[in-house]
Amino acid sequence: MRSDAGRWWATRERAFPRAVEDAGAHRTVDADDLVKLCQAIAEQESIAEQKRPAARTAR
Repeated sequence: MRSDAGRWWATRERAFPRAVEDAGAHRTVDADDLVKLCQAIAEQESIAEQKRPAARTAR
């Protein structure tokens, strides 16, 4: 979406787990243009992947 001020922003539908948020992942990001917005989203998802608790494997 684009704000009245001309900034692009996005909000993740599902919140990150608390540990991921504590590590610095933000659910809502904004940027000057669509390319930068996509980069900001990718950065947050990267933080989440690094900090997300490991999934348990089925035995």
